[in-house]
Amino acid sequence: MEQHQNLTARLQAAGIAYREQEPLAAHTTFKIGGPAAVFVQPADEAQLCQAVRLCRELGVPCYLLGNGSNILFGDKGYAGAVVSLAGMKGEVRREGDTLTAPAGMQLSVLCTAALRAGLTGLEFAYGIPGTVGGAVYMNAGAYGGEMKDVLASVRYLTADGQIVEAPAAELDLGYRHSVFESNGGCILSASVRLAPGDAGAIAARMDDLMGRRRDKQPLDKPSAGSTFKRPVGAFAGALIEQCGLRGYRHGGAAISEKHCGFVVNLGGATCADVLALCSEVQQIVKEQTGFVLEKEIRVVEL
Repeated sequence: MEQHQNLTARLQAAGIAYREQEPLAAHTTFKIGGPAAVFVQPADEAQLCQAVRLCRELGVPCYLLGNGSNILFGDKGYAGAVVSLAGMKGEVRREGDTLTAPAGMQLSVLCTAALRAGLTGLEFAYGIPGTVGGAVYMNAGAYGGEMKDVLASVRYLTADGQIVEAPAAELDLGYRHSVFESNGGCILSASVRLAPGDAGAIAARMDDLMGRRRDKQPLDKPSAGSTFKRPVGAFAGALIEQCGLRGYRHGGAAISEKHCGFVVNLGGATCADVLALCSEVQQIVKEQTGFVLEKEIRVVEL
């Protein structure tokens, strides 16, 4: 495709690493997904901005990929450019009780930095398998906390190529939602405002939450994380278990035996398997309980 050839030529000229026909299954926690036509690997923020601007200039669809959690790529892959933030360099900066981290940093690394700084408020996020940018994008949360509780501001590349910084109040943060789902912005970094705390208590809380994750979640099998959003007045996993669907499977995809809120890849699962399983579970739960389950995982097909 001429657009892709033009993109790869421009990326090569700019010294930005890329691969063609790169299997996306190798870059997601679900281990599912066909090839990306172009898989771009910027080394830093400047290369990230340049890569995104090139895609927009050349009319090549562009998808930003962090840790690869909470996402399900189609079996045919992505007929555009997937820009990976995973290999980008960057470090946490501190200004008083505020920490700023690059979008491609693992969320757990930021949590550890907060611990070392003796700052509390981010313990809930320890163990969430994602990047800082991904956590902001979907307002990630767990154990009674979510990013909007601590987020101060976000720097991002706008759809028209400008770098701006916006306060959290302007980001339409809601349950697993932010303005970035619709505004075309590319998150570059995020600042969280925390509070002074006791390092021992912070560490104990982080260890406790990580222990709960290990005890309750199927961390031994590939998954995209929690598969369904929490319906008002109920819990998705409890509803699925109530319907007798623990271990229910379609092809290589199954409801986890350990936690019914997770769909896991038993080996060789396809995107089609996962979508069919989710559809069947949604139908059964609705028929038996009246609750409508909505997928939390992001399905990307192009």
